[in-house]
Amino acid sequence: MAVRWFYLAVLALSSLGLMCILFTIYWMRYWHSGFAWDGTVLMFNCHPVLMVTGMVVLYSAASLVYRLPQSWVGPKLPWKIGHAAMHLMAFILTVLGLFAVFNFHNHSKIPHLYSLHSWLGITAVFLFACQWLLGFVVFLLPWASLQLRSLLKPFHVFFGASILSLAIASVVSGINEKLFFSLKNGTSLYSNLPSEAVFANSTGMLVVVFGLLVLYILLASSWKRPELGMQAERQALLRGGE
Repeated sequence: MAVRWFYLAVLALSSLGLMCILFTIYWMRYWHSGFAWDGTVLMFNCHPVLMVTGMVVLYSAASLVYRLPQSWVGPKLPWKIGHAAMHLMAFILTVLGLFAVFNFHNHSKIPHLYSLHSWLGITAVFLFACQWLLGFVVFLLPWASLQLRSLLKPFHVFFGASILSLAIASVVSGINEKLFFSLKNGTSLYSNLPSEAVFANSTGMLVVVFGLLVLYILLASSWKRPELGMQAERQALLRGGE
């Protein structure tokens, strides 16, 4: 039963994650004229899409690798490699998203890193880089002792969830900031809740719901990879869910 509930949650997450990405793309295409990679505002439009895709959706997928029931049995190394590779892909998309916004700011002579949104975002990216490097050196490479891994694992898990929380806060504040900048004229004030505001606010709520579901799965003890002493019990559970 627990395995069935897990797969239902994964199906819901996959749908929500895809909706978050598609809604962000549609928002930028329909209300802000699409995308380009030329330093203009069209390049800025790539920023929210890349950050939602990398820092939220793909980051979450990588974080949930060890919750897959198939990872409960057999060697752990292939799952470690998949976990690290997916996080690296998420980080690459994130760096491209940062490049897009910094390049646009340089092109338009806009100051960098002055808003709360930018502070939250750059903090999340910095912690993400540190987290990935620590995970690669300590948990993927074979040199670290079991004692060191056991000591650092709780911090690795804590900061993994914290980075996702910061990313969600950054996305929500970024949506709000973009709407304040875009909806300033008399016919489309943000306070009048025009169609763009309704759509973008809904996109932000989708991101929040997606993130809360990811955090719940990460924290649910029944869906964590078992320790060695619990392996036989979880194998039986996995067979019962087939």
